[in-house]
Amino acid sequence: QVQLVESGGGLVQAGGSLRVSCAASGGTFSRYPMGWFRQAPGKEREFVSAISRSGSSTYYVDSVKGRFTISRDNAKNTVYLQMNSLKSADTAVYYCAADRRLRSPEFLASSMDEYDYWGQGTQVTVSS
Repeated sequence: QVQLVESGGGLVQAGGSLRVSCAASGGTFSRYPMGWFRQAPGKEREFVSAISRSGSSTYYVDSVKGRFTISRDNAKNTVYLQMNSLKSADTAVYYCAADRRLRSPEFLASSMDEYDYWGQGTQVTVSS
């Protein structure tokens, strides 16, 4: 069983930056494509970004392209989401997720259904 623990959320002013992290334990982290999702109050959880298990392929939802960067450190079993130029619309609980199925090194998963393990989330609040 894989455990995912997010950290790094907080309160930031619009235009500021924040980096959230997700530490994995209990599995072979380097095997898992990873993703970030977010859920704002009263809204459904939505995809934000994904990274392949090799780390060389990434994918972003249009609303964060050019502002967010996903990365991973397989030696530290951690995936990151660097968020720059934050907007009030980015306010949400951010969740990381892991896909446990055997995938090609460059596979990217953008659907919630493709992920098997989820963290508890970390709150990001952007004040305008």
